[in-house]
Amino acid sequence: MTKTLLIVFCVMLMSACGSSQNTQADTSPTTPPDSNTPSTPEPEGEPPILAEGVSPSELSIELADWYLSVPTDTDGNGRADSISTKNLISGYVDSNFFYAATDGGIVFKSPSYGFRTSTNTKYVRSELREMLRRDNTSISTQGVNKNNWVFSTAPLADRQAAGGIDGRLTAELAVNHVTTTGDNYQIGRVIIGQIHANDDEPIRLYYRKLPKNSKGSIYFAHEKLGGDDSYVEMIGSRADSAANPTDGIALNEKFEYQIEVNGHQLKVVISRVGKPDVTSVLDMSNSGYDQGGQYMYFKAGVYNQNNTSDEADYVQATFYRIENSHDGYSFSE
Repeated sequence: MTKTLLIVFCVMLMSACGSSQNTQADTSPTTPPDSNTPSTPEPEGEPPILAEGVSPSELSIELADWYLSVPTDTDGNGRADSISTKNLISGYVDSNFFYAATDGGIVFKSPSYGFRTSTNTKYVRSELREMLRRDNTSISTQGVNKNNWVFSTAPLADRQAAGGIDGRLTAELAVNHVTTTGDNYQIGRVIIGQIHANDDEPIRLYYRKLPKNSKGSIYFAHEKLGGDDSYVEMIGSRADSAANPTDGIALNEKFEYQIEVNGHQLKVVISRVGKPDVTSVLDMSNSGYDQGGQYMYFKAGVYNQNNTSDEADYVQATFYRIENSHDGYSFSE
């Protein structure tokens, strides 16, 4: 009798274990959560720590052909301060907006409110602007000249006058924080790289993470000369109610972007360790930038795209590499 009870008990125990496993399998999600269901937060990497007594110019990123915009107004002109190339390489640091981190990166931070670069600009930034002239101030910052570059589809005279032809911007970074308050269409978005022309932007590269999502999306805008924007989604969606991107990028996760122009071709590549590259190619043959007088420059950093958030909200990214190159480019002496 004892032996029979023991056998029955073992059979019941095996059945109970199997039932538990089947129940767990049946409740596993088979589709991404819908836009109204918050995703389970994933552990984030560590945010950067200020390196006391170290300036960004002491790190590996070359700052000799950039200037910096920060949302302060030390000269009282009512606009954001422009930190010259000379001051950047001499050790400029601002512990609120632009500083070295202990992990070797340069931190760019921008609040939602502060001084802007012009009256036509809606948003606040901490952002580098490419300066091919370096600290040769005899060359104007604007115009088709040795400070700026042109597409190889530009007229011959412009190609001869410019500081470079076509270009590539490569950056390695981690976005540390995005806004979580404000109007729905502005929450969580930040521009991390650009090509700027006279008045328009051939590309604005965005990172966006919504508060309910554990990961962010990557997309870019292309603005035709004097025309409207068109958008290209690369990772996830730019929608205000986007679901958690299945292969998105979390805050504090390092990734690399490359923006490259070759004639009419605009190419964007997003790279991450252990994952295949995500590439988008856009044809600019009807965008108008092959006209004369259109000059270009790269921008990198954080350009906050929220001016409706709580006062304390902000965006922040840490850059570990910024490299710019152009055909025919040589540093100004």
